[in-house]
Amino acid sequence: MKYKAQDLNYNGENCGVHNWITEQGKSFYWHPNWLHIAEDETGLRGKHELSETEGGKGTKELAVTAILKHLNNWMVDSFEKTPEFEEAAKDAEKKLK
Repeated sequence: MKYKAQDLNYNGENCGVHNWITEQGKSFYWHPNWLHIAEDETGLRGKHELSETEGGKGTKELAVTAILKHLNNWMVDSFEKTPEFEEAAKDAEKKLK
């Protein structure tokens, strides 16, 4: 599975902080003044830097790109570190067919 923009549910903005959530319940936050995405609304627990900025500022689109990159890198890392996880995913996929 590879995460795409449509896999993120935008939960809106509160005090300038934008929030997206995955179907699995993982939340990500971003504020226009942050050059990273975060796991919490304060932005103190940054997870991934924005890859590029426009004039030293982030954009909502760059935040989505950073979230997707983080999620997809996490998936690859998980499969590489735990091959049994990949096998279980393949078995589950076969059962769906």
